Amino acid sequence: MKQTKRRPDNATLLKLYSYYKQATDGDAKGDRPGGFDFVGAAKHDAWAKLKGMSKDEAMQNYVKQVDRLNRE
Repeated sequence: MKQTKRRPDNATLLKLYSYYKQATDGDAKGDRPGGFDFVGAAKHDAWAKLKGMSKDEAMQNYVKQVDRLNRE
């Protein structure tokens, strides 16, 4: 597995997470984390935005994003 030269920013990591979850689990399930779980809430929100996206499309977007990171 190839590693990127630098750590991706948080927005990119969140995008990768949401594509991964959509590709592996489909639409977001369960309640949005609340309270002081800001990271959990951000992850859930990013995943929920992909509602309706097919698993195949999410996987393709994930791969494109990783390829883009590897070129940087």
